Amino acid sequence: MIECCLQISLDKDRGLQEQLREVLVTSILAGRFIKDESLPSCRSLSEQLNISRNTVSLVYESLCADGYLISRPRSGYYIAPQYDPDYLSQDAPVEIDSDSLSAPNWDKLLKNSPSQFLTIHKPSNWMKFTYPFIYGQPDANLFPMEKWREAARKITSNMHPHDWVLDLIDQDDSALVTQLRNHVLPKRGIIAQPSEILITLGTQNALSLVSQLLFNEQTAIGVESPVYLEAVNTFKLQTQRIYPHAIDSQGMQLNERSKQCDYFYVTPSHQAPTGVSMSNARRQALLQHAISHDQIILEDDFDSDTNIEQRPRPALKANDQSGRVIYMSSLSKALSPGLRLGYIVAPAELVDELRALRRLNYRHPPTYIQYQLAYFLSQGYYESFLRHYRENSAYRWSILKNALDKYLPMCRYTQTKATAFWIEAPKEINCETLAWRAAHKSILIEPGRNYFLEEDAPSNFFRLGFHAIAPEAIEPGIASLAQVMHHLQQSPGN
Repeated sequence: MIECCLQISLDKDRGLQEQLREVLVTSILAGRFIKDESLPSCRSLSEQLNISRNTVSLVYESLCADGYLISRPRSGYYIAPQYDPDYLSQDAPVEIDSDSLSAPNWDKLLKNSPSQFLTIHKPSNWMKFTYPFIYGQPDANLFPMEKWREAARKITSNMHPHDWVLDLIDQDDSALVTQLRNHVLPKRGIIAQPSEILITLGTQNALSLVSQLLFNEQTAIGVESPVYLEAVNTFKLQTQRIYPHAIDSQGMQLNERSKQCDYFYVTPSHQAPTGVSMSNARRQALLQHAISHDQIILEDDFDSDTNIEQRPRPALKANDQSGRVIYMSSLSKALSPGLRLGYIVAPAELVDELRALRRLNYRHPPTYIQYQLAYFLSQGYYESFLRHYRENSAYRWSILKNALDKYLPMCRYTQTKATAFWIEAPKEINCETLAWRAAHKSILIEPGRNYFLEEDAPSNFFRLGFHAIAPEAIEPGIASLAQVMHHLQQSPGN
């Protein structure tokens, strides 16, 4: 019998059979068991792991059924021949002359170095902060798990077609496209034909596809400043001609560089990151400018489903009569960013080319997820979730607003009901230093300097999200942040 000690740190939130099977499969595939030596008996392994013999027996039997183990009566369980370590390594090793070895020079081979692009860094352990005022992470407790599981059960049942197992080549699930056309886009004032819609792996992927297809090194792009930085980083893979346009209380301002632009990238619903809603006058001016100078507008409607305004303005695309607006949005930002599903609405001839480009990149988003989300939408579960989400967001927004007014009256912020607060601190406050000191008090904020493209970018801005933090922690978190800011103001040189 194989004498081995299986290292398992049992997780109380996972099934014992699941965890034991995982460890055994890993050990089998890693070649840790020896041919013709039996595995520990059910009794021996149950005593070693302090779990029931029945649990071990069920796992052994399931591994036999799946071909990992074989059972020999009155002898025990053995690894199947095809997982014998000697069998797996029977091919002669490849021999290479060590004197000729040389590593490639990747610095010379790289055409771009995205790792060097300026970005907004968020700690991977943000969940361990007491006051995580981080943007873009939802409250996992709001996820409609039972309804999502029901959608999974329905599409995998024998009563439902199993077309989701097929490769759709370059197409999308027609049911999901129908749900978009009938239940999602009309809320933003957009009427689109199926041929004008493409499903993507989120808005970031939509930006990547559009820029790959339409931009080259001569392309000039007008962007807002401050700006969603990952959009700019995506554009930089194609061109360096990126022209910032300042933001005021009505949104993006056209300037002397605007006529030189081939494209504009805008977030008119709630500007990212300031939260400003572009006024109707500015929207009309931008659309007219694009028509007059033969330009294209990329509209990133990132919070289309999470908008908590009482009467949100329609999308810019809703007023596009000339086909100059390429509309992008997310289907998963509120529900679960990890689902990575979004879409593009554009003229059919452009969508045809985007579809062909997508096919070369990854063919299409996972069919299973498309089917599951289509069912979720069709049953009204998504709309029901969004109502609850918006109510919860409005509640959190009010708590944070009141806390800011109470503890940080010296700061200014955008009054629109966006999904984050863009804060202007007193000019003497360096918010990168503020963020560093706040982190030592378990407060996580996002300094705003990196959102600006100008060389003389201000350093007294920061952003506060309110979905990742518990509602009851918002006010004490702002009170603690106010103390950190007060101490910073008292410190010589900040």
